[in-house]
Amino acid sequence: MNPATRDPYLVKSVVHSSRLLAAFHTPGEALPLREIALRSGLPKTMAFRLLYTLEKCGMVEKLGANLYQSSFRPLKPRLCRLGYAAQGTDYQFSREVTASLERAAKSEGIELISLDNRYSAKIAQRNADLLVREKVDLAIEFQTDETVAPVVAAKYREAGIPMIAIDIPHPGATYYGANNYEAGLIGGRYLGRWVKEHWHSELDEIILLELPRAGNLPQMRLTGLLVGINLALPSAKNSRITHLNGDGGLGPSFEVVRRHIRGSRSRRVLVGAINDVSAIGALRAFEEAGRAETCAIMGQNASPEGRAELREPNTRLVGSVAFFPERYGPDLVRVSLDILNKRPVPPAVFVEHKLVTPPTVDHYYPNDSLMQAAQTVPAISSTRPA
Repeated sequence: MNPATRDPYLVKSVVHSSRLLAAFHTPGEALPLREIALRSGLPKTMAFRLLYTLEKCGMVEKLGANLYQSSFRPLKPRLCRLGYAAQGTDYQFSREVTASLERAAKSEGIELISLDNRYSAKIAQRNADLLVREKVDLAIEFQTDETVAPVVAAKYREAGIPMIAIDIPHPGATYYGANNYEAGLIGGRYLGRWVKEHWHSELDEIILLELPRAGNLPQMRLTGLLVGINLALPSAKNSRITHLNGDGGLGPSFEVVRRHIRGSRSRRVLVGAINDVSAIGALRAFEEAGRAETCAIMGQNASPEGRAELREPNTRLVGSVAFFPERYGPDLVRVSLDILNKRPVPPAVFVEHKLVTPPTVDHYYPNDSLMQAAQTVPAISSTRPA
């Protein structure tokens, strides 16, 4: 509090106690001292003394050596308005992010103004203008084009609206999404081990299907993949490395791989793709050429399209690194509320990654067969998810 505007009737210890009790978000929630101090923004020593006092007054219960529970039902937070500009609706990954966020916002009683960027840089800028006019408390952006990220971010910054950027960094925004290098490393190590087991460590070529317009951060998936391959298979450094622009889409990836393999004599080829639809585009090109057995492909996202392919008998999509978009919503809401409540938030919040393979796909996604939404691979087109 600014001393010049200090309220002489305000009792600071009561204010601090209120902040401490507000750290408990749900009825019955049990928290350690460190988390209470973090959420309340109070020094750990002060939080300890207040908890001790509140426990003596019967307002807090100590459950263990370092675990506390409030005796009060948490106050319902002020209803806030979040603006969300979705990536698009053509691919299931972005649809799952949207559905997850909408469920989480509804569960928390938060108003969510949801728009669709439609994979378009121009529409993303118009949507940012609209959310600014709507005076949202915080904006969540999911748009792929790195070149317009500074423009979109500037609109929110000038309006004093904090921002979260999903998967593609925006200047000044809190990043939420993939740890791209780590995701690539996971996939690359598996591909290296796969070559050892199935091709006796013999490898002719590595194709990297890129998405240049998304910028350097998503590209780290392929950087990490190449490092992972070399760590697991040191002899891979002698293989040819081919960089192709699949633009993150099924159609473009199909076309560039189709053209490439027409002039290639490589008999053992690893393909690392920026995402699953790009990986499937490459796979279809090898299948069309009757050369599916000469390739092994790693995707990213473990999207429904990729999971459907992983369940196909004898598929050459040997794996995909999962990002779990169906879990994004609760985390995005939590980070949004932390930002709005001035609680400490790291500049980047990474999602969990797991390798999904044909033998493990049903372990991670046992309910795919029960989903009502179509899980088929889309027709070949130029649409480009990240």
